Amino acid sequence: MKGKKTYFANSTGINNDALVMYFDMNSFFASCEQQRYPELRGKPIGVITHDSPNATVIAPSVEAKKFGVKTGMRLGDCKLLCPQIIPVTTHPGWYRQIHVDIMAVLHTYCDDVIAKSIDEAVINFSSYRWVYKDLSEVARLIKADITKKYDYLKCSIGIAPNSFLAKLATELQKPDGLVIINPINIDERLAGLQLTDLPGIAANNERRLKMIGITTPLQMRHSSPALLRKAFGGIVGDYWHRRLNFGEVDLLHNPENRTMSATRTVSREQRESRQMLESMLISLCTRLEQRMVKSNIFCRQVSFFIKYKDATGWDTAVKLSDPVQDAMELRSYIKERIIEFERSRNLETVFTNKVLSMGVAIQQFVKGDVLQYSLFDNKIKKDMIRKTMYNIKDRYGKNTVRKGSELFNPHVMHDAIGFGSVRDMGLGGNGEIRNKYLLEEDD
Repeated sequence: MKGKKTYFANSTGINNDALVMYFDMNSFFASCEQQRYPELRGKPIGVITHDSPNATVIAPSVEAKKFGVKTGMRLGDCKLLCPQIIPVTTHPGWYRQIHVDIMAVLHTYCDDVIAKSIDEAVINFSSYRWVYKDLSEVARLIKADITKKYDYLKCSIGIAPNSFLAKLATELQKPDGLVIINPINIDERLAGLQLTDLPGIAANNERRLKMIGITTPLQMRHSSPALLRKAFGGIVGDYWHRRLNFGEVDLLHNPENRTMSATRTVSREQRESRQMLESMLISLCTRLEQRMVKSNIFCRQVSFFIKYKDATGWDTAVKLSDPVQDAMELRSYIKERIIEFERSRNLETVFTNKVLSMGVAIQQFVKGDVLQYSLFDNKIKKDMIRKTMYNIKDRYGKNTVRKGSELFNPHVMHDAIGFGSVRDMGLGGNGEIRNKYLLEEDD
């Protein structure tokens, strides 16, 4: 436990009932902006992805929430509720840097930390039961460490016997909460909640539960597994019984990516230009290329979707005969399918001025260390050049060197927060993050 802050306890001081901690930053993106710009502190702000009167607020500050502003509302509607709201455009690189710093704080107390998203993490203290006397004290130390580094950021921490109940505990007291759920107080904690207050129970599940006579979380906890199987249609019912009775279901750490994706919503200006839409496809593929290079993996399947303003769309998936990492190769496979589709439907182009969003996803990964190259199409040199290029970007800045394919409309795809890319920000063996590229802002 080199470098760890340890608090050794005797056998009588250990609380074995609650060994999982869930960590949730409060109003994260808005608070990050208020941390960055002190003049915004204490004021209602709404974080938006682009400067437009019709922009969607992706994160209101605590002050804005008091006026009824919610995530997903249009800026114009927010101003009706809160005329003084201040729109602030996102700084994704800044959010990622804070995520990395906070994860480093958590790792000083426990090695078993899993980032669930850019602003949430679960910490499994099961192997530390003889190390820490009181996890609530550890939680207070974590809060203090974060405040030392970022004085305006607050978090809610839940402590419980499993990760589900620990996450539920974070929802019970915000902002800056610290709640413990254990076998003694769980019924009391559940008694004041609605079914939809449970993470993962939405309106459809609530309706199914009420159809069999379960109307509250407390009733749900004391129902039999058989009855819950009836409500959820199989083994999912067993999972819910275990969650509410201290069994662990959700604490599965799979560091390997099963899929990577890059998606973007298209602006009004972009959809009016076919060249911009074509460039966005290249940018999406390039973003995935970069992530694969930094993870040292290749993919054997690529998929593409495009959605239109009238709620229609088209998608395709291509299984690749050889593992691929290069962005332009991914793009060429997608373009082949697009051309086939356009011909079959007698369409001029799928890239019309009705495009709402598009995305590329890759699956079926092969580690670069075990990749077998074809004797007739040896790409070793290309792969080495690609890796060297990204090493240069990491060292001197991501715009220091560019591929030719990136020179057409290089800023067509603005940076996004990238909830799914938190794995790429994990610490490597040398204590540095694996993908520094994600910490840079777009020019």
